[in-house]
Amino acid sequence: MTNDNQKRQADAFRRAHHTSPLLLLPNAWDPMSARQFEAAGFPAIATTSGGLAWALGFPDGEKTPWPEVVAATARIVRAVRVPVTADIEAGYGETPEQVAKSIGEVIQVGVVGVNLEDGTPRADQPVLPIETAAARIRAARQAANATGVPLVINARVDLYIKNVGDAASRFDETVRRAKAYLEAGADCIYPFGLGDVDVIARLVKAIGAPINIVARAGTPPAAELERIGVARVSIASGATLAVMSLMRDIAADLHANRRFDTLAHSMNRPEAQKLFEPRN
Repeated sequence: MTNDNQKRQADAFRRAHHTSPLLLLPNAWDPMSARQFEAAGFPAIATTSGGLAWALGFPDGEKTPWPEVVAATARIVRAVRVPVTADIEAGYGETPEQVAKSIGEVIQVGVVGVNLEDGTPRADQPVLPIETAAARIRAARQAANATGVPLVINARVDLYIKNVGDAASRFDETVRRAKAYLEAGADCIYPFGLGDVDVIARLVKAIGAPINIVARAGTPPAAELERIGVARVSIASGATLAVMSLMRDIAADLHANRRFDTLAHSMNRPEAQKLFEPRN
């Protein structure tokens, strides 16, 4: 991808956060899933850190060696013509400077957006101090600016998924963090794990900036989320887990019954091959 094309894609991706309909993002984990989502008509694709890690043979949670994450992300970017935003978890760096380095490296392979989360694996400190998290976002923005690519930074707030505080304090702290992250250079706020529609609607009004919601089975339709002001919806590892569930069922049935009925499928080999025909 040329830098000019990457800039155009980043601009288009940014605009999609401010127009109707809302930006519905599927999350790919390899070139095959990315091609499938592109073929379905999605105008942009996100990666899933969990799906990508599992496909590479590692658990989620920054356990995959960073060079492998970058290489896998590059393969996804090369596989499609639509903008790709990458879930790089907490940025693969202990310091803002290290996060900035990660940002530069992932921009180099063609992405136009990233997720950066403020959660930690520590039980005694489930989320980073707000100043620390904001400093990492600020460093990411500066690194992106240095490349000339208007990277879309989706700042993930992990208070809901980590169950930090009571309902009232969690809401207030999410708003406080959102405003600090936006000030530091974020473009979109991602309150991961929040599913209550009434709370989402309140949060949209309180923050006044694009909000990304993760959708699961049972989440209201995209039209309902758009009605309350949500700008962006993604599915995280949902599709990956659905495919893994099918693989588990095929494996269990094949091993237990030594029959082949579970290998029935609707896509044939020529259709799969067509997805990967060379494109100009």
